[in-house]
Amino acid sequence: MSNLLEVKNLVCCYGDIVAVDDVSFTIGDGEIFGLIGANGAGKTSTILALAGLLPISSGSVILNGTDLASVPTHKRIDYGLALVPEGRRVFAALSVNENLTVGGTRLDAHALEQGRSRVFDIFPRLAERRDQVAGSLSGGEQQMLALGRAVIAQPKVLLVDELSLGLMPIAIDHCYTALQHLQKEGIAILLVEQSTERVLQAADRIAVLDSGRIAWSGNSQQTGTDASILNAYLGLTDSELTTS
Repeated sequence: MSNLLEVKNLVCCYGDIVAVDDVSFTIGDGEIFGLIGANGAGKTSTILALAGLLPISSGSVILNGTDLASVPTHKRIDYGLALVPEGRRVFAALSVNENLTVGGTRLDAHALEQGRSRVFDIFPRLAERRDQVAGSLSGGEQQMLALGRAVIAQPKVLLVDELSLGLMPIAIDHCYTALQHLQKEGIAILLVEQSTERVLQAADRIAVLDSGRIAWSGNSQQTGTDASILNAYLGLTDSELTTS
């Protein structure tokens, strides 16, 4: 598997506070990479830095051979990077169709319609509600729309922040099924997630962040052999790790 995204020695700060401290990892084509850790560990700060929403103090973010450090936030989609933000942040006053149109503004009319059809194939529920304003959708439907709005932009790498936050289990299932579908299409996914069990099931590899640094990384299947490490950083019991 070739490395599509390479994050090297990433450092990000909020004033004098170091939020991300010398973080390095790679993600390959069609790979789901999970980033987990306690609240305040630096997970969202890492995603915001990759998206260009948090300045990088040092290090590099290389996507398909291009260092994005000097690329403006709104131009990063042109290189294949799309963000599904924490809290969904759909445009509440716009319809489902209009939200998708916003996501596909860089596409011509034909590609936009193809992208819309693709999103509706992945999320049939959105097709049923295409003319409904996003603010009236359920939380799960809004998360589907946030995913669809990013996917319609034809990304190579999808940054997904807290996919399951505040959602009912059935909605979480639908969203994770969508991620598996996108993975099969070859899209690389960086997944920040509060539900450790979910990310261990979905991700090919994971990294555990602690105080802005990577404390552990490896294949998801290795978590059983490194239970003491994950227990120390995430507070999981041995039985929870085994069932995960």
